[in-house]
Amino acid sequence: MRKQKSILEILLFVLTLVLAIIFFFPIYFSLISAFKSNGAIMRDAISFPTSWYVDSFVYLWTKTDFPRAMINSIILTLSSIIAMIAIIPMAAYAIERTNKRWTNMVYIYFLAGMMIPFQVYMIPLFKEMKMMGFYGSLSGPILIYISGSVGFGVLLYTSFLKGVPREIEEAAEIDGCSKYGIFWRIVFPLLGPCTASLVVLNGLGIWNDFLMPSLVLPSDKPKTMIVEIFGFVGEYASQWDMVFAGTAISIIPVLIAFIALQKYFVKGIAAGATKG
Repeated sequence: MRKQKSILEILLFVLTLVLAIIFFFPIYFSLISAFKSNGAIMRDAISFPTSWYVDSFVYLWTKTDFPRAMINSIILTLSSIIAMIAIIPMAAYAIERTNKRWTNMVYIYFLAGMMIPFQVYMIPLFKEMKMMGFYGSLSGPILIYISGSVGFGVLLYTSFLKGVPREIEEAAEIDGCSKYGIFWRIVFPLLGPCTASLVVLNGLGIWNDFLMPSLVLPSDKPKTMIVEIFGFVGEYASQWDMVFAGTAISIIPVLIAFIALQKYFVKGIAAGATKG
């Protein structure tokens, strides 16, 4: 039995190692290609660069709209995440702590929105944005990202709130704390792992989103970073050195945020999966 168990552990380790190499290869390919010229990439795509080619980075920052596109991506991501943190936890708290029929209906309504594919209501949504004057500005995608994250966010927070003792809130209420004070001073700090999960999952999706900014923002103005990178891919010729240089730059903020929030992110996902 011990021998069989050790063999199984070795096989699982080998399988995990192979999968890790497979998943890491695109990252390796992107990073080494970012420091190679377009000709070197076309000649030998997977070889390690013989010299560090940084002209593509210089060209991106000085000759293109990439810096402005990066600022747009930062504004879009931060604004959406801050609004989500300000709205979704309060909505989940009201649903979880107000055990009434109408709150249950609202909860089901939020969850039902997660089951409808974006392509189904994409055209009516853009027409509505034009009618309301949000088409062609960053405010349009921000509103769509916030509304699109409510369903998953409420599900995540309500699951986590089931494990928060109500006695803490009752004690604060006896001491004269208001409803908003109870939530923001006592309950919300306890939701840190859940908030980290929301920030990582939604922030990563917004940062890497291509469809929404490419459809909503005008074509004659700087867009988001991902859309700007796609502009270097042409029908007959592509500037792959610019593509990989821009991709390498776009990875850095995401990597820093994930490393900083990794502990809370894993804890929040595990807690949300086991509670309720």
